[in-house]
Amino acid sequence: MGVALPSQVPRRWFRHAILLAIFALLLFYLCAWSLSALSGCGSEAQSCIPKGLLPLQIQQQSGTLEAPEREEPQCLGPQGMLSRMMKPFHASLNPQGDVELSQYLAGWRELIRFLTPFGSIFAFATSEAFSKVKDLEAQVHGPDAAHYTSLVGMVAWERRAGLLERPGIAPQDSARSSGSRTMLLLHRALRWSQLCLHRVATGSRGGPDAGEQCSDAYNTALGPHHAWLVRQAAHLAFLAFPGRGRLLELACPGSREAEARAALARAAGTLEDVYNRTQGLLAERGLLQLA
Repeated sequence: MGVALPSQVPRRWFRHAILLAIFALLLFYLCAWSLSALSGCGSEAQSCIPKGLLPLQIQQQSGTLEAPEREEPQCLGPQGMLSRMMKPFHASLNPQGDVELSQYLAGWRELIRFLTPFGSIFAFATSEAFSKVKDLEAQVHGPDAAHYTSLVGMVAWERRAGLLERPGIAPQDSARSSGSRTMLLLHRALRWSQLCLHRVATGSRGGPDAGEQCSDAYNTALGPHHAWLVRQAAHLAFLAFPGRGRLLELACPGSREAEARAALARAAGTLEDVYNRTQGLLAERGLLQLA
């Protein structure tokens, strides 16, 4: 892809920018190794894929996924990858309309484990989340843990204690960020993951490929908050994005395409439920511009 440059930009600056973009892209590939340590996955994607799965017959009619009342694919079973991710995220939505932080973070750990075999672009998108999950966990289990059980409780406590940053002003030490700011950064990354997985699940044959759809999702959810060089590195990485068939195979191994699409759409729906509730709570408290 080309990048239009103003005529007054020196060629030497452009060469330096390209070198920096390539260097940033290499860093994103290194993030994949760190994410493997968190997820428990090795460098080979197959090491995280359960074997011996039984396919089901799920029909796709008029763009709508319909599944008969039969045994679910193993990826949605108790030990399935999608099920392990969906369960804690669903549990984070408590009946009082709040978000339980410990369950939310447990869901994020499973999401990272799930995305790691998909390739380095997912490592890029979740690299920020990798450190943010650990930062927020330190507060959830730290000396003020009683104030970090839920999103609403955390925001109220940090506001009373004067811990919230001013909107748009990042702390000099990211390790000293408020829990609310860290939650907002995770929230944005969750949106990208949800949009990408949903579009992989529902995209039509002959339409935009998975890489183009997930790149558009990046432009919507994360791109506006990243620097120019980071955006260019991300766009380069999307050129090597796996095809839809490969992504569906990794998401629900051993299943037919329509079955894998239905399972991935359900998982994306769970992420959307969590995103929508978190979005509403942050918006009500004026925190969407905190970072």
